Amino acid sequence: MTVMTKRPATTEQTTEKLRGLVNLLNLHFAGVAVLVLVNLYLLAHIFFAWSAASSQNADALEQQTVAMKTAEIAKKPLEGLDTKLADATTDANKFYKQRLPFATSEVAGELGALAKKDGVRLTRVGYTYAPVMAGSSGALTEVRMDAGLTGDYRPLVTFINALERDKMFFLIDGVSLTGEQSGTVGLRLRMTTYLRQPVGSETTEKSVDAADSAPAGGGR
Repeated sequence: MTVMTKRPATTEQTTEKLRGLVNLLNLHFAGVAVLVLVNLYLLAHIFFAWSAASSQNADALEQQTVAMKTAEIAKKPLEGLDTKLADATTDANKFYKQRLPFATSEVAGELGALAKKDGVRLTRVGYTYAPVMAGSSGALTEVRMDAGLTGDYRPLVTFINALERDKMFFLIDGVSLTGEQSGTVGLRLRMTTYLRQPVGSETTEKSVDAADSAPAGGGR
């Protein structure tokens, strides 16, 4: 009976196997290193993208906050605007009715009454008219007056002060001295008022005492 024996590997074969294993391990390590680098690259990109998005979101949020605050500030004057308009209309109607005359006879009568009260004399009053806001619900007629007055200095000053404080609206445009004789001063007074439309039972026909009013250069 023949007995077969296994032939031992030579040193060269063992060396070749070891080299193959080393090369294979090197390839694995290289592959792992490449994957690690790729992952690090991707993570870096993700981090930078997240940082940029966070920064943009913060800027957008800040811009929206500023826009909201600006809108809130802008809307404050408009709050209650309907009530303010109603109040303004009521005040305007009250001013029209209580302080504006509806006829020249009212103006002449008020001037005459003030002159008599303060002891001065109206020597003349000339009237000129101009429409204001014609065709609208608040249409008025501007009345410009050029008046001549005589009297002592103090009563004239009192008369002018009374005109400015009178319940009827008078706007004094100018005062000039026209002369002085024997303690009597002559003044030229230019003023403006406005005629409104008559309301309700009011009438443009109003009697004026000729003794209490100055002669008018025009009538209405």
